[in-house]
Amino acid sequence: MKITVFGAAGDVGSRIVKEALSRGHSVTAVVRKEAQLNIFQKGVDTKIGFANLIEDVEKLLINQDVVISAIRPAQGREMELPTSTHALLTGAGNSQVRSVIVGGAASLGIPGKSTTVLTEPGFLPESVVNIATACSKQHQVCINHDNQNWSYASPSAMLRPGTQTGEFRVGNDELLFDLTGISHISMEDFAIALIDEAEQPKHIATRFTVGY
Repeated sequence: MKITVFGAAGDVGSRIVKEALSRGHSVTAVVRKEAQLNIFQKGVDTKIGFANLIEDVEKLLINQDVVISAIRPAQGREMELPTSTHALLTGAGNSQVRSVIVGGAASLGIPGKSTTVLTEPGFLPESVVNIATACSKQHQVCINHDNQNWSYASPSAMLRPGTQTGEFRVGNDELLFDLTGISHISMEDFAIALIDEAEQPKHIATRFTVGY
């Protein structure tokens, strides 16, 4: 399979690249800076491109099977996320390439309540409210876009570097908690779930979440 990863230099994106390559896929890693072109392991095709430019997306998706978007804007520019996601979906739709969108947990429901991660009082620290709001808008962009050949992946509340266990649960629209009441997933296991979805799509035009 030929997979293009936008945001490939990021924490999640780099793990997606590694996981896809380990399964024998042909991987194109898209980065924004020339200095990032040489940070990947052997066998990765690296390109400079911008998800917010439809023409870049179309050019980079020629003869590709799946695009995975792991883009994350810098602090203070969070609202670029829904705009860039709209452009990426447009370019992917024009190229007839399926999209897997790395989203956030913000719009996931709190089990047993009518609130979401974003709207539940006191659930989120103030420092992440802006990016959570942007992720919630990003999810709505996917829902409302003309191109419905996408899957939206929401991690658990805590997404951190960790170990790859291969043991996790996949849910739909509610936040997952482990037996100790913690909602978390390692970036390494999240990457496994993303490549699983790329290989065998089970959530077309819908969201899924991953947690322990």
